[in-house]
Amino acid sequence: MGVPEQLATRMSMAEQHEYLRAKFSRRTLVRGGAVTLGAVVGGTYVAGGAAQAATPASSQASTETVDGALVAPFGRHLAYGTDPRTEMTVSWQVPVAVKKPFIRIGAHPWDLSRKIDAEVRALYTPAGVGTSGDYTQYYLHAKLTHLKPGRTYYYGVGHAGFDPAEAHLAGTLGTFTTAPSKAEPFTFTAFGDQGVSYHGLANDALILAQNPAFHLHAGDIAYGDPAGQGKTSDTGFDSRVWDQFLYQTESVAKQVPWMVAYGNHDMEAWYSPNGYGGENARWELPDNGPDQDNLPGVYTFTHGNTAVISLDANDISFEIPANLGISGGTQTTWLERKLKAYRADKDIDFIVVFFHHCAYCTSTAHASEGGVRNEWVPLFEKYTVDLVINGHNHVYERTDVIKGGEVVKKLPIGGTAYPETEGVVYVTAGAAGKSLYAFSADESYEGNVKDNESVASFICVDGGKQSETVAWSRVRYLDYSFLRVDVTPAAKGRTATLKVRGIAETGEQVDHFTVARKAK
Repeated sequence: MGVPEQLATRMSMAEQHEYLRAKFSRRTLVRGGAVTLGAVVGGTYVAGGAAQAATPASSQASTETVDGALVAPFGRHLAYGTDPRTEMTVSWQVPVAVKKPFIRIGAHPWDLSRKIDAEVRALYTPAGVGTSGDYTQYYLHAKLTHLKPGRTYYYGVGHAGFDPAEAHLAGTLGTFTTAPSKAEPFTFTAFGDQGVSYHGLANDALILAQNPAFHLHAGDIAYGDPAGQGKTSDTGFDSRVWDQFLYQTESVAKQVPWMVAYGNHDMEAWYSPNGYGGENARWELPDNGPDQDNLPGVYTFTHGNTAVISLDANDISFEIPANLGISGGTQTTWLERKLKAYRADKDIDFIVVFFHHCAYCTSTAHASEGGVRNEWVPLFEKYTVDLVINGHNHVYERTDVIKGGEVVKKLPIGGTAYPETEGVVYVTAGAAGKSLYAFSADESYEGNVKDNESVASFICVDGGKQSETVAWSRVRYLDYSFLRVDVTPAAKGRTATLKVRGIAETGEQVDHFTVARKAK
C-alpha cells in the first residue's frame, strides 16, 4: 500500500507522504499519515510534538482486558542524554498496551526505591503497508537526569502488575554506568548495517565482551524496510522486524548506550514526511542537533576527552536522494560550528564522527558518496577530525591518511596517524550482520597483506556514478566484523591515543592502527 511507482519516481518523500495522507484520510484510517504515532505518559494518551496523529488506533489492545502480570518488557536499549555524565534514557518495548509504565532505579539491586513514570509511544501500522499487517507497537522511554558521573546504577522497568522490585523479578534488572567527570581510559565499539541474523547476534556477543562504554551504530539498523530507497513504494516493509532486532540487541544495549545514526534503510516513508516518524517512536537520542523535526539523528555528546558527532548523510546523498537537501544546509553549518568549538575546547583531545554513507570506500555495491566529499570532508580536514566511521557498504575497509583527496601518508597495519599535521583516516565498518558485498581488488588484512596501490572504483555524484582509480584503500576485509577503539588520555605535554582495531566475527584481529595527538 503506497504511492504508485509511476508517481513515486517523480515525488520527493514529503510529496509521497502528502499523497498517502490524503488517501488515508479519505478512508478515515488515521489523521496525519499512513500510521498512528501517539504519545502516552503514565498510561494517559496525550497529543504532542512527537505525535503524527491524535487518533488512537482501534486495533490497540485494551488495558482493561490485559493482566499486566502476564506482560513482560523486552528490547531494552540505552542512550546517552545531552550530558552523558548525568543523563541516560532507558527505552524498552511491550507487546500490548499496559497501565502505568515506570522505571525503578537505585545504587544497589536491593534498593530500587526511586520510581519514575515512563512515556509510551504507540506506533500503529495498518494492514496493507508492506507486509506487517494491522499492527501496533508500544515503545516506552524514561529520561533520567541529575545522575552522578562515573556511577553504576541498577534499574528495572515495569508497569501495573509487573514490578521489577519484587524478588521473583530480580533477574529482569539491568545496569548502566554514566560517563566520568574527567578524562579516563575507555573503550567504545562501532559498526553499521546489522539487521537481524545469526551474524548480527554473534557480533553482539563479541561486542559485549569488549566491555565498551558505548556503542556506535552507523545507520541501517534493523532493515524493517529492506528496499532502502525511502519511498512509500518500497516493497517488503515489515515493522515487526524491529521487535526481533531490539530483542536481539538487548543483551548489549540494556547496559551499553547504543547510539545510532540513520541510514537509507531507516527512512520509513509511511510514518512522516522525513521518514523518521517510526524512529522517533523507537529511539530517544540527545536533542542538541540543528533541526530535531527533520534530522532527529543528528546530535553530539562527549565522553571524557572524546567528542562524538552523529550525522545524517541522507541529507546529502546523491545515490539515494529521498531526503536530499532536507536540512537546507543547516546540518553542515551546525557541523562546522561544533567542530570549531570542540577544537577550541582544552578538555577535548579527539573528535570522532560517524554516519552512514561512505566518504571513501571501494566496495562494488555503493563505493563512495560524492555528497559527503563535497559537504563534509573539507570540514573534517579543516578541523583535523581524528576518525570517521561509516557503514552502508557491507565490508570492512580502512584508508590511508587522506587530505585533499590524496594520500598524505601510507598507513600500514600497525601504523600511526597524526591528524594535526597529516590528514584524516576513514573506516567503513558495515559488516555487522547483513549479507556481504564485494571488492574489485584483492582482500588485504592482518595476516594476509596484499597491497594494491591502484584500485578501480566509483563515486556517486549528482546524475549517477563516476569511475575513479584510487590509491588510498589500505585494508580490505570481506567478512563479518566490527570496530573496537581504545581511548587513552595523556598527561600534559604527552600524547593521547586512539588505538583502533578491526575485529572479525571469529574474534581474530584483521586490522589495527593508532591515531595520536599531543595533549593540549
